[in-house]
Amino acid sequence: MNSRVSGVLLAEASQRSSPNQDNRPANCTIDLLVIHNISLPPKQFGGPWIDDLFNNRLDPDIHPFFVDIWQRRVSAHLLIRRNGQLLQYVPLSQRAWHAGESCFEGRSRCNDFSIGIELEGADEIPYTDQQYHRLVLTTKSIMSLYPAINSKRIIGHCDIAPGRKTDPGPAFDWNRYFAGLG
Repeated sequence: MNSRVSGVLLAEASQRSSPNQDNRPANCTIDLLVIHNISLPPKQFGGPWIDDLFNNRLDPDIHPFFVDIWQRRVSAHLLIRRNGQLLQYVPLSQRAWHAGESCFEGRSRCNDFSIGIELEGADEIPYTDQQYHRLVLTTKSIMSLYPAINSKRIIGHCDIAPGRKTDPGPAFDWNRYFAGLG
């Protein structure tokens, strides 16, 4: 495996620190990986806006869409940009605030026991080859650290918040992703 891991920080990731994190419950097993998408403004890529959102500095005057979200306190463990760049906002051992109201196999509060990966994208826009490549490598690193995460415990945000969330959307190629995992 090409990935190097140092503690709960992925060595291949550019480190950013979001304040939107806290401790997981005591004796919590991390056993779920949640795939998301994000673009700010919607369907626009690049720019500092995701960083700004995850660090509570999004300016509502920059874009009309930001007016409704600038005060939200959210984060993810990881973000994979369109070019495959990997950014880490929250150590994997900490609870990132990515899932919101959620439930998996009868367990609510998925943030407690999951790792969240955001792909810079939108539901109906195809993801890039670089993103799939980085996602596969990153998932393998996570699975080596957290063996309770297996292919049956990798899901989309839509699966834990149905009716409320749709990401990663129909443009995400689950078959391609899982084939890459082997």
